[in-house]
Order: sequence, then structure tokens, then C-alpha cells
Amino acid sequence: MSFVSRSFRKSLLLLLDGLLFPTLTASAAGLDDGWEKVRHDGHNYVTVGSIRKFYNFHSMKVNGSFLELENKTVKIKFTIGGQEVFMNHVKFVFSFKVIPHQGRYLVSRIDLSKLVDPVLRPFYNIQTSTPFDTVIIDPGHGGNDPGAVNRYGKEATYNLAVARILKQQLEARRFKVIMTRNSDHTLSLAERVIYANRFQNAIFISIHFNSGGRGRAQGIETFTLSPAGVAHYGRGLHQNDFQLRNGNTQDSANIALATAVHSTCLLKTGRPDRGIRRARFSVLTGVRHPAILLEGGFMSHSYEARLIANVTYQRTIASAITDAVMKYRLATMRRPQR
Repeated sequence: MSFVSRSFRKSLLLLLDGLLFPTLTASAAGLDDGWEKVRHDGHNYVTVGSIRKFYNFHSMKVNGSFLELENKTVKIKFTIGGQEVFMNHVKFVFSFKVIPHQGRYLVSRIDLSKLVDPVLRPFYNIQTSTPFDTVIIDPGHGGNDPGAVNRYGKEATYNLAVARILKQQLEARRFKVIMTRNSDHTLSLAERVIYANRFQNAIFISIHFNSGGRGRAQGIETFTLSPAGVAHYGRGLHQNDFQLRNGNTQDSANIALATAVHSTCLLKTGRPDRGIRRARFSVLTGVRHPAILLEGGFMSHSYEARLIANVTYQRTIASAITDAVMKYRLATMRRPQR
């Protein structure tokens, strides 16, 4: 079964390399000084013009409803007045809208520091003394909780099937692999978190398949933990959203890991891009490692339901995650260009 054409695969591979390995000559400085800062409606922003200057993009232009920055390997399209941002055609969902204001365009300081910079400069943001050697795989649901169900089967079954294939592939790359569950049994969210936090030098990947959209929604979606001050996906800001959680210690690593996995899954499957989003799911909130939750397709969509039940697609998703883990590790170890 072929999911993506050779030409599309090649172009997406180049786009992924441009994100995690950009040929930017960005300053080695942090994000504290030299920015055009604007306070607007109670939030802190920076201008897109100063983003262009800091990362040395050679062009900035308005194209319809988008504001575009571009250099040889990276192109960013900000949706003017919206939250969707495309970096090398990969969709990210900002926490705050990009605002036109007094002849300038404003990006939230949170989105700059917690999304844009970790993606463009992973080495500066994710420096660890010991590279990770352990991957914790969390097959969602199980036992009394089947997850989404369709005429082909249960989400919990497919989550576990992908996880088992992924375990084999990662072990072949000499990673230590931990499974939160390896059979169809009930496991609470708290139990998953407690178990995952026993290990060191690890990353955490929770595998799920989606449901909803009245049967029309399709595509791949990846979630990372909302930074402090950012709402949970699909609702407004609550007071407890300003509380730091365990997972917030890995904010930069979370978004870089999500970029690698999400982009590679798009590359391998050719499925629609529903974006990298922010949420406060319990496993993301409590786990102390870099962590993501991947939704690999929709159980409720007629075509994707058949794909998800197909072992070839399951292997494709597992292979994409494996490649992404390797890409992420290399990106965080690579020395930046000066």
C-alpha cells in the first residue's frame, strides 16, 4: 500500500530538514534583548520585523492573508489575525493570534519563546548533559476503556499494535524501550505518569487515534503541553492555566519532539495536517520527560478507519515515529551555526 508519492515525499523531507536543521545564522544570544517589544491588551508581544532580524530571514512580505518570512531553507507563513502558522508548510497552532497593530505585526512573546525559537534553534533550547537513551511508549486506553470504536475494532487495540511495532523498530536502533502497557488491560492516567517518571534520560510518546467531526474530520494531530499562561485546547483561559506543571520543565523539548514526529508522520503517510497543538492532557501534564501525544488518524472517518485497521499503515506510523526519534536526537545534539 502506497500512501505518498515519491515527489511529495522528497519535498516534505526537505521541509523537515529545513525546520530541525535550518541554515539560519541566527544570533547565539538569548531572547532577552534587542527586540521590538509591544504591550497590547494585557499581553507581551514582539514584532515580526524583529523576528526577521534576529533569525536573518532575507525577505518579509504580505501575501493575501499571510505574512511571510523566508530564507533558503525555512519559510514561515503567519496567518494575519489568526493562530495558524505554517513553518515549511507544517501547521502549528499558536497560543495567541498574530495581530496587525499600528503598521507592524505582533507575535506573542510566549509563542516566540515556547514555539518558534525551539523549532528553529533546538540546540540552544534543549541542552542536556546526557543524550536520552530510553523511549517510553504509552498506548492510549486499554481494558475497560476501549477509546474510540468503529466497525473494524477498538482504538485501544490499534494503539497497542502500533506501539509493539514501534518497540521493535526502536530496539533495533539500540534504544531502551519501556511500554506503559503491553496487553489489553486497564491503566489509569495517573499510573501511566507514575510509571514513566521512574526512568531517566527518556522521552515519552503517547499513541492514539482520533474521533469526531461528524465523520468528516481526518488527518494527523500532535499535542504538546500548554505552557503556563496558555489555555487547554478547545477552551478559554482559566486561572489554573497559569500554574506550572511537571511537564512545563520540558516546554522547548516538547515542541521540538512534536515537530519531528508530526512532520515525519505527514511525510510517511501523506495524510492531512491538522497541526501541532497545545493541551493539558494528564499524561502531558505529569510526565517530567519531553512528551507528546500523537493522534495518527480518525477512527470516525470512513477512509482513515480502514487505514488504521491495516497493518501496513500501522507499520508506516511506527516507522515515522522511529525516524523522528532519531531526527530529534540528532537535532538536539547538533552544534549550531555561528
